[in-house]
Amino acid sequence: MDLFRLLLRRYPDAVPAGEIGAALGLKASTASVYLSALREAGLITQTRDGRSLLYRADVGAMRGLIGFLFDDCCHGRPDLCPPQPSAPMQGNPAMAPRKYNVLFICTGNSARSILAEALLRNLAGDRFEAYSAGTQPYSELNPIALAMLEDKGLPTATLRAKHVSEFWAADAPKMDFVFTVCDRAANEDCPAWAGQPISAHWGLPDPVKATGTDAEKRLAFQQVFGMLKHRLTAFTALPLGTLDRISLQHAVDRIGHPDTEDHTQ
Repeated sequence: MDLFRLLLRRYPDAVPAGEIGAALGLKASTASVYLSALREAGLITQTRDGRSLLYRADVGAMRGLIGFLFDDCCHGRPDLCPPQPSAPMQGNPAMAPRKYNVLFICTGNSARSILAEALLRNLAGDRFEAYSAGTQPYSELNPIALAMLEDKGLPTATLRAKHVSEFWAADAPKMDFVFTVCDRAANEDCPAWAGQPISAHWGLPDPVKATGTDAEKRLAFQQVFGMLKHRLTAFTALPLGTLDRISLQHAVDRIGHPDTEDHTQ
C-alpha cells in the first residue's frame, strides 16, 4: 500500500525502481517482490528506459478494482458499503469565481517553491493567493534564487522558508490547489489536505545542486524559472469557471507533464 500510494502521489510520473526503494527504505529484493505483486494484479505498469525499470500507477485499473469491490462484493447494499468515492466527482460544478489559494511544496522551500510563489503572485496576484512550504525547510532562502527574483523586479520581502505543517493548522488558509515541485517532497506521505484541493506533481530539476562556475549555476536557476513561468502561464489561463473537477485535474496534470500521454482514460 505504501508503494502504491507513492506512485499515486507521483502520477503520472513513471518512477525508477531504485528511487521507489530508497524513498520507502526498502531493500532492492523487497521492492522487487512488491512491484511484481502489483504488476500481476494489474495495478501498475512497467516500462524500460535504458537499464532502468520505471513504474507508473494504472489509475484505470484502480478504478475498476474499486468499482468491483463496491458494486459486486457488496451486492449494492448501502449498509455494507458507502457510495463509490468517484461518484461525487462526476459532474461536480466548476469552481465559483473568487481568489484561489495555491500552495507549492518542495523539500527545502529555498528555491523552486519560492520561485513558484513569487512568479504566481506576479503573473496573477489578483486572482490567486500564492504560498510555499517545505517538508524539511532550510533556515534561509537560496541567495541565487533571491538575487534572480530581484533582478527581474519581483518582490522578495515577504518570502520566507516555512514548514508545510503551518498549512495543516485549523486556522490556516484552505488550499484550492497544491503542487509539489520536487520529486523528494512528492515521495513523502503527508496528511490529507482539508477540503480536498486539486493536487498535482510538477517535478522540476533542483538548481541548488548545479555545479560549475557561478554563471553555470545561475543558468540552472534561470532554466527552472523559465519552466515554472511556462507552466504557471498555462495554469492561470485555465477557464476555472467552466471546468468540472475531473477536467481541471486532467488539465493541471498535463501542464506538469506536457510530453506524457493521458493514462487516465
